[in-house]
Amino acid sequence: MSQSPFDPKPVLASLPNLPGVYRMLSADGAVLYVGKAKDLKKRVSSYFQKSDLSPRIRLMVAQIAAIETTVVRSESEAFILENNLIKALSPRYNILFRDDKSYPYIMLTGHAFPRLGFYRGALDRKHQYFGPFPSGHAVRENIHLLQKVFKLRTCEDSVYNNRSRPCLLHQIKRCTAPCVGLIDEAHYREDVRNALLFLQGKDSELLTDLNSKMEQAAGEWRFEEAAVLRDQIHSLTRIRSKQFVSSNTTQLDADVVACVAANGLLCVNLVMVRGGRHLGDKSFFPSNADDYDAASALEAFLLQHYLDRTIPQAIIVAGVPEPEPLQALLSEQAGRKVYLNDNPVGERRVWLEMATKNAEIAIGQRLTSQSTQEGRLSALQDALGLPESVARIECFDISHTMGEATVASCVVYDRLSMQPSEYRRYNITGITPGDDFAAMRDALTRRYQKIAAGEGVMPDLVLIDGGKGQVGVALDVMAEVGLNELMLVGVAKGEERKPGLEQLIIPQQQKTLQLPTDHPGLHLIQQIRDEAHRFAITGHRNRRGKARTTSSLEDIAGVGPKRRQRLLTHFGGLKGVQTASVDELCQVEGINRTLAETIYRQFH
Repeated sequence: MSQSPFDPKPVLASLPNLPGVYRMLSADGAVLYVGKAKDLKKRVSSYFQKSDLSPRIRLMVAQIAAIETTVVRSESEAFILENNLIKALSPRYNILFRDDKSYPYIMLTGHAFPRLGFYRGALDRKHQYFGPFPSGHAVRENIHLLQKVFKLRTCEDSVYNNRSRPCLLHQIKRCTAPCVGLIDEAHYREDVRNALLFLQGKDSELLTDLNSKMEQAAGEWRFEEAAVLRDQIHSLTRIRSKQFVSSNTTQLDADVVACVAANGLLCVNLVMVRGGRHLGDKSFFPSNADDYDAASALEAFLLQHYLDRTIPQAIIVAGVPEPEPLQALLSEQAGRKVYLNDNPVGERRVWLEMATKNAEIAIGQRLTSQSTQEGRLSALQDALGLPESVARIECFDISHTMGEATVASCVVYDRLSMQPSEYRRYNITGITPGDDFAAMRDALTRRYQKIAAGEGVMPDLVLIDGGKGQVGVALDVMAEVGLNELMLVGVAKGEERKPGLEQLIIPQQQKTLQLPTDHPGLHLIQQIRDEAHRFAITGHRNRRGKARTTSSLEDIAGVGPKRRQRLLTHFGGLKGVQTASVDELCQVEGINRTLAETIYRQFH
């Protein structure tokens, strides 16, 4: 039975001329659209009175079966309620900006010897936080810089409190090893103070102080100490030249937001400036953006992005339809004055032009990379709740035969394809044969101790071919080398080891996930995992073959030149000897059963 057309007249007649939020509902009760209004009666009536509605809105109106409204006290309340409902309900016809649940920060803990770390989540007053940063990569890069210059610890308390000797980071001059008392609290606090000055954008003050100390140390013939200070100054100067957007804005916290609509795509680029330092940028491609112009999309982004999020002192934009009420709303949310600069001049206009260019470049890249691989990666990001910035994936596998010739492989997926030139194999020695956990620990340590030292490219995601035990080993290794923030996922073989039944172990989220067999994200994981498996097996077979070839008859006690010649002649070469049984070996002149068993064990 067909549904009777929706009659809006009774609803419209009852609407007040007050600010509020309206919800358009379909026949099955699903929310089609959420909107705000200064005057509910006028705004909702316009959907049924105008003849110039866009195709998207005409399609939405045709599906309306009911309208719900909520009256509020002010337009500001309407803004907030509208965007809370949009985030909670994800209506089909509202523009939606997919965003991370939270942005990462650099954290300095409140310990006697503070820990430098990567952090996401609610902020705790016991610790100090710096950011937010647009991506985890930006946080990791800054942590590595701070480690290199100030040598603060990054290990978790569970590792720090149980050390009996300095770890690898101390050996590579990335930590002063407070865990074993190699630096006293006063000197460590001085390093913390310098790191704070850098993070707060007080680089000029920091450089002046370090220069003064260097000159004093040199004047007192403490040349080794002066050299350390000199290196710190050089490193900070290089960092400053790369990251500071202007020498005149060292205390500025601002977000620069630009929106570009081109070639059927709409992109918002967000550039973050904190303490005068350019922390990086991030591009957003909204869904349900058909018929939205850049100005409307920009307003929607500002409302959705800053809802329940820390707002900087200034937001630099261009083309916002109604900047004054939006500025008042953002100030109300922040609990202080927020300056919405919609007509920037000078260097701020240059920043806005930079963000606009970033958005244009992002659109170009999106247009040229619409492929199967992109779809798989996006599906994996959605399935695992990963940020859109996740692009580089490394995967590890272990291969051996009964513990013999153990080889670990590391393959790399980046730029939407496998990168064979970046693959690595690790020959594993010095462990109990067949101990896969020890083999995985060895390979991961060798790989990531170098990356922790700044050698190589940091991945966004690490896949471990194995179950909870292997994942536990990986977590321990990352804690040991100071890379706790790295996202790890274990790929455990499913029931009867059938492809498509893999269990994904996600320790950071404390959950196990099984994707459908036709899920594009699972296909990407299988592709990378299978490549790691192939690469490990190839390396293992090569190593085993080489080992078995060199382990010739000459290595066997009791097999001299004559017996060796008889064996090779009887079996037609070394391969025949290797495949012979004990009984067959006994048939050769001069080979008794005891010696035959010795020869057999040599090759099996």
